[in-house]
Amino acid sequence: MRSLFVLLMLCIGVSTFQSCKNEPKKVVKTEKVVFKKEGELQIFKKDTDSLLTELDIEIADSEYETQTGLMYRNGMEDHQGMLFVFPDISMRSFYMKNTEFPLDLIFIKDDRTIGSFQEDAQPFDESGLSSKVPVRFVLEVNAGLVAQWGLQIGDSIAYQKQ
Repeated sequence: MRSLFVLLMLCIGVSTFQSCKNEPKKVVKTEKVVFKKEGELQIFKKDTDSLLTELDIEIADSEYETQTGLMYRNGMEDHQGMLFVFPDISMRSFYMKNTEFPLDLIFIKDDRTIGSFQEDAQPFDESGLSSKVPVRFVLEVNAGLVAQWGLQIGDSIAYQKQ
């Protein structure tokens, strides 16, 4: 009787394994992260105060938004950017972990002037990109825009939340 029970349990186990093996794999879908306009930002030349460009911006001002940034996104338009707003002035270091497209990082001092920038940060690179000076804001835009705009240290920004 005991051997019959063991044989029955073995048959049930094999049939369960076979049916699980034949089930199609489940695909886990995650929601696509899309740009959400939360404000507008302007960049001005230091010498002439003329407008260089205007951007629609997302604002990262919580710890979660600051840690996540532009990770897990396919890209953004050239008229878009992400502005990181920190509660204090400090040296900042960013990296491109889980970021799928190249970026220019613009480091902005408390007086809203450009303190430094890092151009063409490469996707998935975990090397630290330093602000080189204490800053309060960081603006991420598509790679190549810093050169296209002719951005210089000392240029300034203004932004408004929606």
